[in-house]
Parts: sequence; C-alpha cells; structure tokens
Amino acid sequence: MKRWFYRNSFDGFLNEDITQTIGVMVEANPFPLEVTQRDAWLEQFSILKKAIAGRVGSVYFEYSIPRMGKRIDAVLVINSAILVVEFKVGAQYFAQPDLDQVWDYALDLTNFHETSHGHYVVPILVATLAPPLLPQARLLSWKDDKTFAPICCNADNLDKAIDTVLETIDGGPIDATEWSAGRYCPTPTIIEAATALYNNHSVADISRSDAGAINLRVTSETVSQIIVDSKKNHRKTICFVTGVPGAGKTLVGLNIATTHFNKDSDLYSVFLSGNGPLVSVLREALVRDKVARQREVGQRITKKEVSSEVQMFIQNVHHFRDDCLFDRSRPPIEHVALFDEAQRAWDVTQTAHFMRTKKRIPDFSQSEPEFLMSCLDRHKDWAVIVCLVGGGQEINRGEAGISEWIRALETSFPHWQVCLSSRLTDSEYGAGEVLRALESRPDVVLCDELHLSVSMRSFRSENVSQLIKEILDKETEAARQTLNQLREYPIVITRNLEAAKRWLRRNARGSERYGLVVSSQAERLRPHAIDIRPNIDPVHWFLNGKEDVRSSYYLEDVATEFHVQGLELDWACVVWDADFRPTKNGWDCRSFCGNRWTQIHQDTRKAYLKNAYRVLLTRARQGMTIVIPPGDSNDPTRLPEFYDPIYAYLRQVGLPEIA
Repeated sequence: MKRWFYRNSFDGFLNEDITQTIGVMVEANPFPLEVTQRDAWLEQFSILKKAIAGRVGSVYFEYSIPRMGKRIDAVLVINSAILVVEFKVGAQYFAQPDLDQVWDYALDLTNFHETSHGHYVVPILVATLAPPLLPQARLLSWKDDKTFAPICCNADNLDKAIDTVLETIDGGPIDATEWSAGRYCPTPTIIEAATALYNNHSVADISRSDAGAINLRVTSETVSQIIVDSKKNHRKTICFVTGVPGAGKTLVGLNIATTHFNKDSDLYSVFLSGNGPLVSVLREALVRDKVARQREVGQRITKKEVSSEVQMFIQNVHHFRDDCLFDRSRPPIEHVALFDEAQRAWDVTQTAHFMRTKKRIPDFSQSEPEFLMSCLDRHKDWAVIVCLVGGGQEINRGEAGISEWIRALETSFPHWQVCLSSRLTDSEYGAGEVLRALESRPDVVLCDELHLSVSMRSFRSENVSQLIKEILDKETEAARQTLNQLREYPIVITRNLEAAKRWLRRNARGSERYGLVVSSQAERLRPHAIDIRPNIDPVHWFLNGKEDVRSSYYLEDVATEFHVQGLELDWACVVWDADFRPTKNGWDCRSFCGNRWTQIHQDTRKAYLKNAYRVLLTRARQGMTIVIPPGDSNDPTRLPEFYDPIYAYLRQVGLPEIA
C-alpha cells in the first residue's frame, strides 16, 4: 500500500490543476472530507507552489507514520535533503508541541526508514501567520545522524528556509523513486504499538523487518495457529511464550487480542495483565487517541464513551478473576485469554491470603494460575491460554514464577495440551525442576518459535539486555565485551544527579520521553530530593507532556520498578541507592528499616531486588545514565563506602563517566 495520499514531481505538481490534486487526495483519504481539511490542503498547496517554483524535486502529501498513527503534511525530496514540512494553518506563533511534532516525524524517518538513513533530514514548521523570522538551519551533531533541529518559517518565507538548507548541506541528489520504495522498519514503544494495533494496523506495519521482527511475526503466527487448531479439534491448550526483556512478548499478546476482538466470534480473546500501571497507561493512551481521532474528523465523543470499549480489550487480571469468582459455574465470554507477565501470578499462600482478607472466602486453596485455568476450563468445547513469560521479572512477594502454572497443569489439568517454548528450561525462568514432571506426557510440544530472542525495545542496540544480565550476574569480562558492541547506545555514569539531568535533556529530541527511575527500596535518596513514598500516577508520568509537572519530563517525581515494568522510556536516569551493593562474592542486598540498612537474608527477597534492578536498567530505548550518589561521611545511612563499590564496579565494567 502507498504510504502517501499524493506523490508527484515538482513540475507535475506545479502544472497540475488544483482540483485534480484535491481529487487524488480525496480518493486516498479513508475519511469523509471536511471543509476545514480541504481548505487547509488548498492553503498548503498555495504556499508550497510558491516555495518550490523553479526547483527540481518530488513532493509527497499526507505521508504515513503508522508507528505514531500520524501523517506528515508534506515531504519534499530535493537535492541531497529530505524536508519534513508540517503546516499549522492560521497559527500565529511556533508552539513547542508543534516543534516536537515535526521533529518527531524527522527522527522517525532517520531512525526507521531505510532509504532515509545517511541523508539529511530537515524538519520545517510553517506557522502561516507567525511573525517573519530569518530561517536558520541548525544541524544537530549528536551521533552525526544528519537530522536537523526544527526550522521555523511562515507562509511567506518557506522558500528562504529551503534556500538556507540547500546552502548548508552537501552531497549528491537523492533518487526519489528509490527513496519512496525504501522499507519502513519501526520499533514502536508498547504504547505506540497498542495504539496502532487497536486502530487496525498489523504487526508488519509497526515493526522492523530484520531478524528480530521476523521472530516476532513468526511467534505471533505460531500462537494464532495454535488457537485455530484448538478450536478446530475441540481441544484445550496452554502455551508459554518466552523472551528476553523488550523482545515484544506484550506486543504478541496485543496483536492476538486485536486480531480476535469480535464478541460475536468464539475466537473472541482478552488481554490480561496483573500489572496495574501498564493496564492504566495503555487504557488511557487508547482512550485519548480514539477521542483525538474522532474529533479530527468532526465527531464529538467523550472519554467515558470510549473507556468501556477499551476496558473490555485490556483487562486487569484481578478484575477478570473476580468476575469469574462471582459465578463459578459460568465460563467467561472469552475462549482465548492472554496473560501478560504470567510469571508474576500469585502462589497458593498469597492467593489464599488475599481471598481470606479481601473477598471473605476462608477456604480458598488454589493458586492464581490454577484458578485462572479452571475458569477457561469451564468451556465445554475448547479454550486457549497464552502465558507471556519474562525471565527474571518477579519483583514482588507471592509471585510464583512459571513453576506454579506447570504444577497446576500436572495436578489439575492433565487433559490440556501443552505447547512450551524450547527456552523455558533456561535458568532465569526458574521452571527447570518442575518441567521434568511433564516429560512423560505425550501431548507436550516443544516449540522454538515460541521464544523471542531479540530485544525490540532498543532499536539502537539489541545487546542491552545481555549487558545488564552480565552486570547483574557479576560476569565482568563478558560485560566488558558486550559493552564494546553498544556503539550506538550510550550508557554513562556519574556521581552528580544534576549532571545526569542535563545529559538527559541534551540528548532527548522532539518528544522523546525521559525520566528518573529508582528501586522501591531506595529509601536514602531523599537528600537528593528523590522520595519513593509518594505514589505517583503512572498515567500522568508516562503520557502527559513537558508542560505538566506530574510528567516524567519534569525530572521531579520518580518511578520505581512497579511503575515501569512492561513500559519504557526513550532515555532513562537510574539512581542507584545503597540497597544493592556489589561484593567479591555477589551482591549485598539491603532494606532500610527504621534508621539503618539491614541485610536481606531470604533468597526470594534477594532475587526480587536483583530483578528490580534488571527492570530499571532495561527500560531505556536509546540510552541511559546511571547516578551513584557520592554519599556523606557525616550521615551513617549514606556513608561513601556504601556507594563507592557500586561506582568502582561499573567503572570496572567499562562504563564511561559524564565529563
């Protein structure tokens, strides 16, 4: 499919009757044409015709950016430059959100459009009624990716902006036909992916085309085939999808859920997560997006009207559980349930305690996996459960890991077919021992396609999760070697929080999101104005803009592993407290009680703390800075000897320090 509504050479566009141009645009537009949209196009055509007269190049109108669910007003391929032009018809000044928007478009082409790589990409904001400015081309030098900072102009001096660009750059002309045929290979955030999938884009539209994306597509297709076969053969099946951090497990689940979201079909599915912040953020993002889209086409709709539909698509697993508790004989409406972060389901002790204290059910004796399986087992014909499993992601009390699902299968559901990722035996999934109980079952299928081996979170480097694993496993030499491969993913350390904040702001461009993240045990960062006690609203933190003091951009409120698990930032600042200290024999795990640090002895709690840092250190898509406070010799709770070993270890790994 074409990614644009209209394409022509400059000469063709200049000599074409304007009604014909409008006709092409209308035919490509999936929505009814509003008068305001037509008038905006007419003004854009008029401004552009004056600006490109006498030049040679190609023009593309309404160029699609599916990762963002947006369209660029115009793209001009001229000489050795790709000009990304965003018009704000009637605007009298250059608003920061508009500057971020056009910068985001340019970065999207730079990062994800193959034939834009290595070329000059220039964002231009045209506020038609703004005061005249002398357009200045300001090349941003970070990593020398040839992406300009936004250029501002009005309706009368776009031609001068183009002149300025062409005078600034060098290089041979771009072949527009070759450029437009280039593959678009994005790596969306989970919020962008959920929004795009909910708006009927496919995984192919919003994912890369390399080995990682092929892996993602193959896994999605494998799960879909399991669902179809289970329905056809009247079989109940559970399958386990594994993957490294950021590999796209949640994306697989969302893709299946959006593919089978017709209540009138018995393929109807639901995406379930026990991660409250993830559910809240994704729901709010989908609601805001749909309201904005409807208003763009002139339809007034309220957030309340949209919310009920979105809530059926993405549900909190605990609400699903409670609904099934209400009537223990009736099967749920869904035949397919996708459990995100299935390893975080509760064990028998935690579930029984919750049922006894919160639901007034004194004799409840099932773990959460066993009860959830029993709910789908109520269907007389067929059902499928898809467990999306992250390794080393258990971070809270009572989270049983994947072994509890295996025990439930063995003891209560021997009639279910089992499709296992072939990597489920790896140590980080903690299921090796209990999996042996399934070896004798003839209906257990091992499947390589159910493992996602490549991190999709960081499009700049796929080795980040491997590096963090090696750092946390104290494999210093291996970590040094992996770090040498992270040429396009900066990780720096500092002892100064303000230096880290400056680093974030300097590196982030457009609306790239950055924020402060810390361990939930980081009790002694308060002297640095970091307090984990206030419970932030993750919706405001992850979705609100730079103007909102509650957003991550302000670098005031901090998020912990509980807020950020399953979500991501473009740039992260991890502030490392004295709760997790390296020693010659491993890690010294501490909890702050009263007025001092006390040692954690329980292995399970140690694992939770280690996993918390694994989560924090794998949140950033483009780069991160790690702050190790200097400590204070006058404060016995923040002595320098608590923090210096952390700094020394990370320097030993080879992480550079901010100058």
